[in-house]
Amino acid sequence: MQACYNIPMIGRFLIIFFLLLPLAPASARDTAETPLEYDLRVSFDVPSSKILGTARIQIPREQELKLFTNHLKIISVAFKGAPFAFREKGKSLILSLPAEGELEIRYEGIFKGDRSSLDPDNLRFPSAIDKRGLWLTGTWYPRPESTARYQLQALLPKGYEAVSEAEEVDKETRRDETLFSFRFPHPLESLNLIATDRYFIGKAEYRDVEIFTYFFENNRPLSANYLDRTRKYLQLYEGLLGRYPYKRFAVVENFLPTGYAMPTFTLLGSGVIRLPFIVETSLGHEILHQWFGSLVFSDYAGGNWTEGLTTYLADHFYEEEKGSGWEYRKKILIDYQSYVNAGNDFPLQEFQSRRDGATEAVGYGKGLLFFHMLRKWTGENHFFPALRTFIEENRFRRASWADLERAFEKQSGKDLGPFFNRWVRGKGVLDLEFEPGIRINPPAGPYHIVMSVRQRGLSRPFILPVSFYTSRGKTQKHFPIGEEKTKLEVVLEDPPFKAVIDEDYDLARKLTPREIPPVAAMLLGDKQTLAIRPVSQEERYAGVIAGLQQRGVILRDSRGVSADDLKNSSALFLGSGHPLVAQWFADFPEDAGFSLAVKKNPWNPEKVIGLVRAKSREEADAAFPKIRHYGKYSRIAFNSGNNILKEVEPSERGITRKLFDEPMAVEIAKMKSLPEILDQAGERKIIYLGESHDQFSHHLMQLEVIKELHRRGKRMAIGMEMFQQPFQKALDDYIAGRIDERELLKRSEYFRRWGFDFALYRPILRFAREKKIPVVALNAPKEITEKVAKGGLDVLTAEEKGKIPSAMDFADEGYKERLRKTFEEHKSFGVRNLDFFIQAQILWDEAMAEAIDAFLKGNPERQMVVLAGSGHVAFGSGIPKRCFRRNGFSYSVTLNEGPMEKNSADFVLFPGSVSFEGSPKLMIMLKEERDGLTVSEISEESVSRKAGMQEGDIILALDEQPVLNLEDVRLELAFRKKGEQIRVKVRREESSGEKKEITLQVTL
Repeated sequence: MQACYNIPMIGRFLIIFFLLLPLAPASARDTAETPLEYDLRVSFDVPSSKILGTARIQIPREQELKLFTNHLKIISVAFKGAPFAFREKGKSLILSLPAEGELEIRYEGIFKGDRSSLDPDNLRFPSAIDKRGLWLTGTWYPRPESTARYQLQALLPKGYEAVSEAEEVDKETRRDETLFSFRFPHPLESLNLIATDRYFIGKAEYRDVEIFTYFFENNRPLSANYLDRTRKYLQLYEGLLGRYPYKRFAVVENFLPTGYAMPTFTLLGSGVIRLPFIVETSLGHEILHQWFGSLVFSDYAGGNWTEGLTTYLADHFYEEEKGSGWEYRKKILIDYQSYVNAGNDFPLQEFQSRRDGATEAVGYGKGLLFFHMLRKWTGENHFFPALRTFIEENRFRRASWADLERAFEKQSGKDLGPFFNRWVRGKGVLDLEFEPGIRINPPAGPYHIVMSVRQRGLSRPFILPVSFYTSRGKTQKHFPIGEEKTKLEVVLEDPPFKAVIDEDYDLARKLTPREIPPVAAMLLGDKQTLAIRPVSQEERYAGVIAGLQQRGVILRDSRGVSADDLKNSSALFLGSGHPLVAQWFADFPEDAGFSLAVKKNPWNPEKVIGLVRAKSREEADAAFPKIRHYGKYSRIAFNSGNNILKEVEPSERGITRKLFDEPMAVEIAKMKSLPEILDQAGERKIIYLGESHDQFSHHLMQLEVIKELHRRGKRMAIGMEMFQQPFQKALDDYIAGRIDERELLKRSEYFRRWGFDFALYRPILRFAREKKIPVVALNAPKEITEKVAKGGLDVLTAEEKGKIPSAMDFADEGYKERLRKTFEEHKSFGVRNLDFFIQAQILWDEAMAEAIDAFLKGNPERQMVVLAGSGHVAFGSGIPKRCFRRNGFSYSVTLNEGPMEKNSADFVLFPGSVSFEGSPKLMIMLKEERDGLTVSEISEESVSRKAGMQEGDIILALDEQPVLNLEDVRLELAFRKKGEQIRVKVRREESSGEKKEITLQVTL
């Protein structure tokens, strides 16, 4: 019997079958063993759940025979017609038989379907005899260790129909009983019997094969479709593997929720048969098991190869036919990476049956990928001929991985020892990376590209597919790989802008973080997942908590988790209200009865974080047991246990290496003027204008946009990164005319909190004041962002956390990658921790997005022009998408001389250079010390040195205005012009130690 779990990605038998375990494998035996001849006759007392049986076994020679009996009661044993002594050992019958002859065993058993009758060779659904019918598998008769050829006679109540392994079935109806005779001329590892009085039988033919359905009344209308699809699957697999091995095949409905393949029939639960995808996919999987598992047995001592091969040629095969094979294989790799780790990994040859996510990921998933790679390694023209050879040489025998190896070597002529050794007998999968550095020889003709690929860890042989993308399209090359490091050389007519390793997922390999979407399987499979208790209403999640604890998940109190904890673990938050949760899941609606959202862990891209929310205990208990069947999704939701949402976040395809910048072109004839751009951009609710802070031309373009919108009668506000939110009142007073520029700069602490010349922004602010256009301070307080940059969000006090956005999104990997590059550039400025730097930058963006959102919701009649650094708006990643997440308002992004890359902006302006006479400078370096503001450095060309200033002088006043710090100096200079004279009072210590005050006349 084959227990089948690997069902198509849209549903899988696991929807119903997760409670089942396959039959435990029989012990390894000589694959050339001679099968016993076994005649079994049984009758039943259904109301008493009782079986009465007589087994007659032909013994070919002197031997010790072991028969599994479990809970059967042995009534008598006779050999050659005479009583024979026997002994029982554990749950087995041991017989020392002296010669050839017939052994007869009479027995009885009670099968109520309870756990007391469960044995290691049976299912979690134990054998049963009751009013529903008969479900007899495993040890319901004295079962030999070896294979046997069975003749079965079953006497059943009148009206019953029965199914067992058979090529011929006779039915003799008596007064109150029906005698079924099943003949199967081939060896079997075990015998099964299914019977009930509820069957309606449908029949069709394919060649000389009889096809049957045994369905209950409510599924009877499905019979015709199942018969038709069975014909098509038989035709498909005969074309690939050779003739169907038996004379009949039946699709049998079971009153238990099972899904199994036995020789000549498959047994499907009632609910399974009704699922629409089963007939299109899973039925073919069961039929294929007639070749692999039923015709050729698996030698479990050498590993179960049948599930990987059957899944490859059934579930995967159907997806490949639809053009979705690469997606199926990627899902297999995501599952492998989610469930398999160094502690639970094992070689393929040790797989026997599915017990959990890790064993399924190895036996089914890695097994599938092994056969896919073997097909590439040996060649397409050798794959199916080798399988046909394997089948013919191992009909009704136990076959091992070694038998597969011999068949493929025989067909391909290749030594496959190294390939099988590494992939079947070794653990793990490939871990590939592009080596740093690439050489592209200057073309005197075609482009000659040289790069290297490295296998981290154990080296394995495989065929490496690499796709090269040029402006003309894609070229794919295949490279045989066998060493730790391999040099790849390729000649192309055009320059490739990127190379991609294994974009179709033809290899069993580790995925990069960018290839893996955050999915539920990563939560369920991570051995270090933390489950965070609800902040309130814990009773609502009691069932969820119990289920997680059964899986070994670590339960933590809601107050005991920090960002540091998340660096090494995945985490599942239960219920809303967690301080961290609102930052990451603010965009996930709460209108479902039960929901699970999963995102990348912001502190460790190889881990995930999840949020479970439920409206009631009933909703949680109805949905939570089902989430394991939705492991490939990032977001799922249920109402009353019924799925209403399933989504997967996008991820990269293949391991990508950028080679050239992809060439971009602009059609000059379609270039637009600023007013033409504003015909489109000006209608949006928010207009983002990116800048380089020190480029006056960028600020002039911003001013022109503001003026043009004002001319068009737009009611707008101006949001400025340059001012911090606590100082909004100063901006309001300035725009209203209640204070002047000097007072604005003092009260907003502009020169302490922003490092750029105020003259750059003066024209914009003066226009806003003149036209009474509100200006909104967007930035977060510098004290908070600097504190986060040094120590992370966790170092903030409760009061400080109350001043930052409650909703922050850390999931944009593209933005984080750009921040990593910026981080490398800022190391010289004292930025040391990448995680903290990213936290601070995202806090900065979220704070500005929140300020924009708050203003527009409070002033719905206005639109806003946002002035911010290009890094905060390019690609929409910084502020725009975060603001859109809050309100859905339309927006446009315009950059000044920004990156000419796809999706970087809606428009890019080219303002050209503009001469700028900014605020004058004293041309000295100042240092704030205990004694005062000290001149630490002064150049020979400095206007201050020419006026007589010296290193060590302490600045006391500028034109009688006392100076205490750098901000005071910058404030005074902001209202001066070049060429003006300014009196600078300094304190100087003479060589004698005397201190005196001197006033210097400096020409700026």
